[in-house]
Amino acid sequence: MYRQAKYDEPLIFELGKKGRRAHLSPRCDFSRDDIKIPENMKRITPPDLPELHEGEVMRHYVHLSQMNYCVDTNTYPLGSCTMKYNPKVNETIARSEKMMYLHPNQPVETVQGILEVLYDLQMSLGELAGLPHTTLQPPAGASGEYTGLALIKAYHVDNGETQRDEIIAPDSSHGTNPASTVLNGQKLIEIKSNEDGRVDIDALKAAVSDRTAGLMLTNPNTLGIFEKDIIEMSNTVRDAGGLLYYDGANFNAIVGKIRPGDMGYDVLHFNLHKTFATPHGGGGPGSGAVCCNDILEPYLPVPTVNHDMDKDYYYFDYDRPKSIGKVHGYHGNIAVALRAYAYIAALGEIGLKNTSDQAVLTANYAMRKMEKIDGLRLSHTSAIPRKHESVLEATPFLRNHDVSGMDIAKMLISRGLHAPTVYFPLIAHEALMMEPTENENKERIDQYVQVLEEEMDKARKDPDYAHQAPKWTSIGRVDDAYAIRNLTLSWKMMKEKQEE
Repeated sequence: MYRQAKYDEPLIFELGKKGRRAHLSPRCDFSRDDIKIPENMKRITPPDLPELHEGEVMRHYVHLSQMNYCVDTNTYPLGSCTMKYNPKVNETIARSEKMMYLHPNQPVETVQGILEVLYDLQMSLGELAGLPHTTLQPPAGASGEYTGLALIKAYHVDNGETQRDEIIAPDSSHGTNPASTVLNGQKLIEIKSNEDGRVDIDALKAAVSDRTAGLMLTNPNTLGIFEKDIIEMSNTVRDAGGLLYYDGANFNAIVGKIRPGDMGYDVLHFNLHKTFATPHGGGGPGSGAVCCNDILEPYLPVPTVNHDMDKDYYYFDYDRPKSIGKVHGYHGNIAVALRAYAYIAALGEIGLKNTSDQAVLTANYAMRKMEKIDGLRLSHTSAIPRKHESVLEATPFLRNHDVSGMDIAKMLISRGLHAPTVYFPLIAHEALMMEPTENENKERIDQYVQVLEEEMDKARKDPDYAHQAPKWTSIGRVDDAYAIRNLTLSWKMMKEKQEE
């Protein structure tokens, strides 16, 4: 389980020697004088890039790939992120020549195939959501949040209720929820969770007013707990004139089981890179497809992909006078949407339901194994079972051994495993948020818990062992506060700081 220690590999800039080449450029058939670049946009000095031969370039990037941790190499149990395996058949389809050589500016009649795929994906997502209208434009979950909240805002403005500028969200919500709210020019009203980890109905009733634009909620929530009072919550917000927004980050727990539209939601965003097994992490790519009901449909981003059934012809509809406009260039991250389409088509209705069953079973098995470890406790114990994820608190271990949840996470990294999400949600203390997903089998979970127990046992005997973790990694313990205050984002910045 230990990662093999590696010798110090020189940075690629340190390997370079002037005059080395890793490629042969084709001869230009035009003069530099033919390239009309404005003077104020021309470089004064050439780019400071390392010069290496092909072998060194390959070794550099292969070495970087070996340092990477990914779903193809081991368990990736980040809670609330659903880091699930990406089937390689989806990659093959997304990278086919038929896809690679498409251009977004092609005439519509020449791209009927991909438009049919996008339209069918919209219909599939709408069916799963219980909300019939879909846009695939938003390029990420946070962008989907922004889009959904913009639809709600446009609806209220169109109905003359410009005073509705408040979005209610629980204290367990995802961090992007408040950010998306503020970016839309709305005000966040945070309400506290009750002792069960669910929304406090009395607090919700006290928060709604004639300024309420909507309630932003994910169900199950970030503790993995299903909001059983969702119908009462929906009625409370609707009676006050507000709408309901569903954050789809945790949809992996309910695929094919229950539809947000049936719970009373008006709009939601999917994370195609979470629920539907497209690549996730590293800043992209992603897709935050948004589904909505009839009352919000007029405000969807322009254009939408529509189908003329009489002519059996797919087209972009730009005739949308109430649209909030575009939220992304062209039509979204199409390759990501194509992967999700392949995933849904391969599994079908029964297969998608099975993924939900397995995700919940796996999460609860891992939870029961972890809560038996001395020093860990389950948060909000009155809500059992959990759905796709659970939150364990390391508070007893910190109190008895001066070893924190962060220390535990670093020890797992020393053993070549990715840690759970740490310190989230904030309503749990010393939180370790675990989501193994449906991809992990019993043996993998048993192995993960065994390593966790072994490392915590070492920390009981020697707390400094935990404080110094991780070991045997390319980078040791990082001073988070120093790193934030002294960001070094490039080779040039590093050299300048060394010379100071």
